[in-house]
Amino acid sequence: MIALVQRVARAQVTIAGPASRDAVGTIGAGLLVFVCAEPGDTEALADKLVHKLLKLRVFSDAAGKMNRSVVDVQGGLLIVSQFTLAADVSGGNRPSFTAAAMPELGRLLYDRTVSTARSLHADVACGRFGADMQVELVNDGPVTIPIRLQA
Repeated sequence: MIALVQRVARAQVTIAGPASRDAVGTIGAGLLVFVCAEPGDTEALADKLVHKLLKLRVFSDAAGKMNRSVVDVQGGLLIVSQFTLAADVSGGNRPSFTAAAMPELGRLLYDRTVSTARSLHADVACGRFGADMQVELVNDGPVTIPIRLQA
């Protein structure tokens, strides 16, 4: 699984509807996490990603060092599916997404990631799998960390 983690002061994901935009996920300070499943990924790997996210020490302690986790600071998690993290541009200028999981597996693992996060952390919001979403964020730091877990 691939994740791109951004420490944020706040973040929101909206989806355009027939008459307006609906905010489907909003957090204050915390982590915005873009998630992409790859072929061969498993539910166990999705669970491992959530545990990594909850323990990732990217928030400052009293000395200004990144020593605190999203759990320590009682921050939010906004989890958004993003198959484009698997993009390959080595063959030209148009990205190939063949390294991303098929939609059925992607949805299963995205849903597992969100449900596991919700079972372990109080403040979890999410986007909507497969939707055309707009993500607004205030990157804090900025701190942006890529994570790739393999079975």
